[in-house]
Amino acid sequence: MRARLTCLALTIVTAVAVAQLPAQQPAKDAKQPQPAKTYVSAKEVAAMMAKAKSERKQDQANFIQGLLRLAPYTANLEYRAVVGPAATHVTEAEMFYVIDGSGTLVTGGKLVGETRTNPENMSGTAIEGGMSQAVAKGDFLIVPENTPHWFSAINGTLVLMSIHMPRPVPAAH
Repeated sequence: MRARLTCLALTIVTAVAVAQLPAQQPAKDAKQPQPAKTYVSAKEVAAMMAKAKSERKQDQANFIQGLLRLAPYTANLEYRAVVGPAATHVTEAEMFYVIDGSGTLVTGGKLVGETRTNPENMSGTAIEGGMSQAVAKGDFLIVPENTPHWFSAINGTLVLMSIHMPRPVPAAH
């Protein structure tokens, strides 16, 4: 029963988040739009986790696969087995649901070794300062736009659903 309630809660949160997001223009180099995918079964998620476990390279921090798609938004399955880079998404909040495993999420602070990966994203090797939060199976998290975040510890593996949610950038005063 708890699993069904968790699944229902996840579905509702995802649907509400996607429904409230403003339309976003596709990237200039975007290919043909992918068809919508609005359902993924528990069996498919388990198969995706098995695929990530078997195909992930030993030093690969994050093995990402698409779960759901309703243009221009996507929900991804992120399979993490080692600590990877920290990130800041300038114009997108990012919501996570912990499907399996546990770890530590650091938010805020300052990116160490900051590099701009594109106009909307920065990465770094770690975060100085910030707030640490233990995360585990069943947890929901949201990281506001322009906020450094980093999974600084992975206990075995950490499997997440992630949704990038474009938000308007406040006007400069």
